[in-house]
Amino acid sequence: MRLRRLGKSTLKVSPLIFGAWAIGGWYWGGTDDNKAVAAIQQSIDLGINMIDTAPMYGYGHSEKVVGRAIKGRRNKVLIATKCGLRWDREEGQYFFQPEENNNLKVYKNLRKESIIEECERSLKRLDIDVIDLYQCHWMDKTTQIEETMEALLRLKEQGKIRTIGVSNFNVEAMIKAGRLAEIASDQPKYNLLDRRIEKNVLPYCRKNKIGVIAYSPLQQGLLTGKVTPDREFPKGDWRSKLPLFKKANREKILTTLEKMRPIADQYQATFAQIALNWLFHEPGIVSAIVGIRTREQAVENAKSVDFILSDEERRQIRSLFEDLELEK
Repeated sequence: MRLRRLGKSTLKVSPLIFGAWAIGGWYWGGTDDNKAVAAIQQSIDLGINMIDTAPMYGYGHSEKVVGRAIKGRRNKVLIATKCGLRWDREEGQYFFQPEENNNLKVYKNLRKESIIEECERSLKRLDIDVIDLYQCHWMDKTTQIEETMEALLRLKEQGKIRTIGVSNFNVEAMIKAGRLAEIASDQPKYNLLDRRIEKNVLPYCRKNKIGVIAYSPLQQGLLTGKVTPDREFPKGDWRSKLPLFKKANREKILTTLEKMRPIADQYQATFAQIALNWLFHEPGIVSAIVGIRTREQAVENAKSVDFILSDEERRQIRSLFEDLELEK
């Protein structure tokens, strides 16, 4: 895969990034660690050179699986993880209570001491010496950004992280953070069904050379065409609770995807591959994070970089989804 520079940093990343949320098992109805390891290794062999994980994904389990998978392959892959969500200490801004574990409360916590502690734990779970991209997972309104950046800069000076990124930050927060440290990237949600960042976040990042790494590029599977109206989700799969996954919405999305079929057939591509390819070539987008659980999914997703949609095809695809009205 042709690599792209991430913002102003020295990191060069593939347009497709391995998303390790699902392999943590949390919110996705369980996972198979052996299949996850095989999926990661297959992805690396296919040219996907970054893995995105976080302590919150499976309460550390995702990072452990990633660490196991990259043994002997560390020189071929960049590791991105995060800080700022704590389930083990009630400090910071209350965020939510996991449905599958009512004894836990999750807090947004970007305090200096917490970040340094999280980084050490992530390095240990991943079994690596340095994190290539360390991202603030969510904004924490109870902590001054100066304290947060002080912690990240210290970790960078100590050689424990290479670059600093943010996730789910608004423009105001990025401006404040950018005055204190070089921000390599922002990780917002972005896909054909959710283009809210086009109003403010994406233009700001383009103007200030902050690389955008889009998460949820397939909207939790809705853009694959495989989430049919009659599909039942396994116990523990959070998608069953989301309004977007109402049967009526699934029907409308499938109808819209079918209108995209002539374009997909022209490239012998799946709906997912078309949706990803559309995203790769949006101005300002460096990469998209795709959740991969199996070797087969790795192969299928990697094919999304094998072609380039024409400007007219991209316009047609955007128009189809702009006309789509979904129930809330």
